Amino acid sequence: MPEYSPQELATQLKSGLLSFPVTHFTQDLEFDEAGYREHLSWLSGYPVAGLFAAGGTGEGFSLTPEEIDRVVRAAVDEVGGRVPVVAPATGGTANAVAQAKAAEAAGADGLLLMPPYLTEAGQEGLVEHVSAVCAATGLGVVVYSRANAVLTDRSVEALVERNPTLVGFKDGVGNIENLTRIYAAVGDRLAYIGGLPTAETFALPLLQLGMSTYSSAIFNFVPQYALDFYADVRAQDRDAVYRRIKEFVVPYLDIRDRTKGYAVSIIKAGLTAVGRPAGPVRPPLSNLTEDELAELTALVDKIS
Repeated sequence: MPEYSPQELATQLKSGLLSFPVTHFTQDLEFDEAGYREHLSWLSGYPVAGLFAAGGTGEGFSLTPEEIDRVVRAAVDEVGGRVPVVAPATGGTANAVAQAKAAEAAGADGLLLMPPYLTEAGQEGLVEHVSAVCAATGLGVVVYSRANAVLTDRSVEALVERNPTLVGFKDGVGNIENLTRIYAAVGDRLAYIGGLPTAETFALPLLQLGMSTYSSAIFNFVPQYALDFYADVRAQDRDAVYRRIKEFVVPYLDIRDRTKGYAVSIIKAGLTAVGRPAGPVRPPLSNLTEDELAELTALVDKIS
């Protein structure tokens, strides 16, 4: 049984910082459950509002359905009841519905509905896709609007009317006009979550659009720094936010942007930098080079 009703989940998620734990792998790229559990135990010791198992930073796209179920079950068993565990629903509608049901059976507290894989779709089809997943379980659903599944204000309004368990909107695009239209249409009916890569970069301006929280990837390896950054954002302390952006976020982005896929790889490298290695990334991602890891380690040491 989930610990949170859909509305309780929405209230909880927007109350603080969120994160996507990496998924630990052995050197031969098998799921390292013991390492993953230890990581979750460490992260849940900080005041985080929710953890998203097998998400983007968790390389959910590279996991089999069976592995996703193992990851979700391990997360629920390790931190369930202390921190909400949100599981993924991915791929086409049939696959996403199956994963949603598996997540509910595993005891997850909610679902993050990822964009359908590969195919393009119109707004009507996306509304049906989201609605099918919402109807599949009693869990609260956060829809991730990005890539080939960017929802318009009219679609969000229709989804809210049809689906009481749709409780969150995660944005991975940053289109100010569209976000303004969505908030004007449905207001506080949804919890709004910033989901652009390295969300700290956008956190302060998006706060004005009703996004009280975001998913922090860097929380994986510098959790206290990520929480302090979030506190500065919520306090609207511009000087503190931009000091942190200058001292850490911008040089971090300079490393991240060197190779496609590094937005995930750099998080695992960060864990290596702080002495808590999570193993390599799976192809098609690639690991940071030794020189890049050394550069990142020096950057982390400056803020530690």
